[in-house]
Amino acid sequence: MKTGSQKSAIIIGAGIVGLATARALATRGYKITIFERNERAVGASIRNFGMVWPIGQATGPMFERAMLSRSIWKQVCTEAQIWHNEVGSLHLAYHDDELQAISEYVEVNQQHRDCALLTPQQALHKSPAVNPSDLKGALWSSEEMIVESRVAIGQVAKYLAEKYDVEFHWNTAITQIEHPKVISGSRSWEADEIFVCSGADFETLYPEIFLETQITKCKLQMMRLVTQPDEWRIGPSLCGGLSMIHYPGFQAAASLPALRKRYEEQYAEYLKWGIHVMVSQNGSGELTIGDSHEYGLVHDPFDKEFINNMITAYLHTFATFKDWKMLQSWHGIYPKMTNGKTELIIELASGVTLINGLGGNGMTLSFGLCEQYIGQRSL
Repeated sequence: MKTGSQKSAIIIGAGIVGLATARALATRGYKITIFERNERAVGASIRNFGMVWPIGQATGPMFERAMLSRSIWKQVCTEAQIWHNEVGSLHLAYHDDELQAISEYVEVNQQHRDCALLTPQQALHKSPAVNPSDLKGALWSSEEMIVESRVAIGQVAKYLAEKYDVEFHWNTAITQIEHPKVISGSRSWEADEIFVCSGADFETLYPEIFLETQITKCKLQMMRLVTQPDEWRIGPSLCGGLSMIHYPGFQAAASLPALRKRYEEQYAEYLKWGIHVMVSQNGSGELTIGDSHEYGLVHDPFDKEFINNMITAYLHTFATFKDWKMLQSWHGIYPKMTNGKTELIIELASGVTLINGLGGNGMTLSFGLCEQYIGQRSL
């Protein structure tokens, strides 16, 4: 419905993609209403590291999107007084082939990014949590930022409500869409445009389209360690070598295929379960560690202890903490494109648009993607 000449939009889903879509539309004058089936966002948007992670994206359009997203995160966090920490990241090398890949990465990218090859001493100076034993060097990047996603997602929703008068309907599952109408049981609402941003839940609204789409679901296991004593901080987020074969950004390193081949031999079981290991620290000093990647349309609802043990064992090879006691463990599930695409944006019907399929990059790319997409539509 229009309020005078003001355009209106309904968004299904209050996770990061829905919130990013709402922000991009609201800044262009739309009246926004968001429907979320739960009393708050409880899906993949809160079950992650909270990493805004440009280093994972290849130089070019995706890196630029990540940096745009980072700038929007920074603006929103500053305006809404949401905790965030521009800590940067360290990828640590303990073998010559890892150091070689890092060196190549820096050589290719230092013109485009704030990154550097560090000596072991420089890496240890950046973070007291780095394991010094056999350390050969590290890749430093200043551009990574941490938010506490399980809190920040709700805070962004509150910010949008207060600044842009975005209206939220919590505990309201939309069961049918007939543009310009969305329906929940006997109730219905109307808007000029409708955006479906509900992650894999779009399978319920559009089962045929879901089945026809090259998309699957990914289950990841994560853990959180207790607040470190005496306000001890690890500084940058830390990554082991396995992360280099996980993220597209590292494909710039010419020797990466050789490194991958060694990992396939030495860490075959890790790669089978999609394990690469990272750690970030939140504002209260807790450490978030993970993760694994299991792909399929249906997942075991029970977490696998051996996966958590493998993650922890690999983490010991590059990190030392004051307290390793586990506070909690969990898993998240997100939709993932199987055709190499970085997102899924399709017109489901006239006036109804699906924005989905960002894989594990929702925190890093959603704000940038939605700003770019909505901006292009507005031209």
